[in-house]
Amino acid sequence: MIQKHIGEPELDLSLVLPVYNESGNLRVFIPELSAALQETGRSYEIIAVNDGSTDDSLEALRELKQDEPNLRVVDFRRNFGQTAGFAAGFDLSRGMHVITMDADGQNDPADIARLLVVMDEGYDIVSGWRQDRKEPFFSRRLPSMIANRIIGRSTGVVLHDYGCSLKIYHRDVAKHVRLYGELHRFIPALASGMGVRVAEVPVNDRPRVYGKSKYNISKTVRVVLDLVTIIFLLSYLARPMQLFGLAGLLSGGVGVSLGLYLTAYKLITGADIGSRPLLSLAILLMILGVQFLVMGLLGEMQARTYYEVQSKPVYVIRSEE
Repeated sequence: MIQKHIGEPELDLSLVLPVYNESGNLRVFIPELSAALQETGRSYEIIAVNDGSTDDSLEALRELKQDEPNLRVVDFRRNFGQTAGFAAGFDLSRGMHVITMDADGQNDPADIARLLVVMDEGYDIVSGWRQDRKEPFFSRRLPSMIANRIIGRSTGVVLHDYGCSLKIYHRDVAKHVRLYGELHRFIPALASGMGVRVAEVPVNDRPRVYGKSKYNISKTVRVVLDLVTIIFLLSYLARPMQLFGLAGLLSGGVGVSLGLYLTAYKLITGADIGSRPLLSLAILLMILGVQFLVMGLLGEMQARTYYEVQSKPVYVIRSEE
């Protein structure tokens, strides 16, 4: 496993459950979830993070806690988003394995046992792969398929269903990742830089019974932007000059070539080139080339600061014998 000094786990399982306006589902889902965890025969805790719900989700959690001693209720001051809920749960978790799920009841708690069986084979992450999904094809499933393929090709971590919240992480992974934006969807990709072993298990996808989905077009846009961030972080975080420098050399090279062509054309034919759009393009490309190179240098300086000031290692050891 990935080696990182984060303290010894106190429990076998920590289940992280971000909650936002799910009072109707919680009263059914939490008892079902608790029963499924008890059947595993392992010690556990359920960390329910109330993400600024405007309904009576917090009251429902407090009532459920009276009958479920392993339920821990965390209440945010306002709505910070699902990623923040996962981040808080990861920070507070005490288990060797950290399980994430949605609170809407669409993830089936009965699938946890099957994921744990695979996890025990030595994997760092086991991800659910939803079968017979209930969401609309064009607004949900098609964008998900495209995003899954892009992430897989960009990171080398190929999963059919990055959007499935039902996942199990080894404690070292959960404690190591830093989340913001909508990055909870991309944890396996983020963790790929640590050299994790990832498996995928088909799971049941159930229809929502109460409430309505929180997913909308604005969230799709944010996910796409975070995807661009992920690709950059994984590919060029430690070497930004290779991205911006290449763009600068290409842009500046084309600009210089055009400038040399126009100069030769002027010397040979004596024609006026001052009003030609090609001259403006050449000058613009050369300026852009310089700007890209400067951005690459600044990025290199920031990367150096990132690693040196925080004493952040550029490697992660799996084991030492």
